[in-house]
Amino acid sequence: MSLDKTNITVIDAENHIMGRLASIIAKRLLNGENIVVVNAEKIVITGSKKWIQDHYTQKIHRRTLTAPWKGPFQPRRPDRFFKRVVRGMLPWKTPRGRTAYKRLRVYIGIPDELKNSEFEKIKDIINKKPLARVFTLGELCRRIGWTTQGEV
Repeated sequence: MSLDKTNITVIDAENHIMGRLASIIAKRLLNGENIVVVNAEKIVITGSKKWIQDHYTQKIHRRTLTAPWKGPFQPRRPDRFFKRVVRGMLPWKTPRGRTAYKRLRVYIGIPDELKNSEFEKIKDIINKKPLARVFTLGELCRRIGWTTQGEV
């Protein structure tokens, strides 16, 4: 898959707070922008590490008793995890929300075709202070079952 570099916005997600970044991206997708997010594994989640890990572990293990193979399924890779967070902030069941969601690309690290691009940082939501209660998305995904074998 090749990217048309003329009309995309590339956002470097390193040290951005996950929920705030997702809401800003969702709003911009609904306005018609094409957005590529790089360094998804370096997104920051604030709060208690134990609570965050327990919350997402419970979410992953939710199944129906009658047909557990039917889901719901939760992503464990950081790029798919963040894309799912953004999807939750879009009107997914409308055609407008679906087309907006299709304009989003999320990558672990920086792909080769975007290495020479100019990255945008959203200054309002960067985690500037070293907080004691900070958890990266990559660390969370590793704890809930993501392995990096064969990945970027």
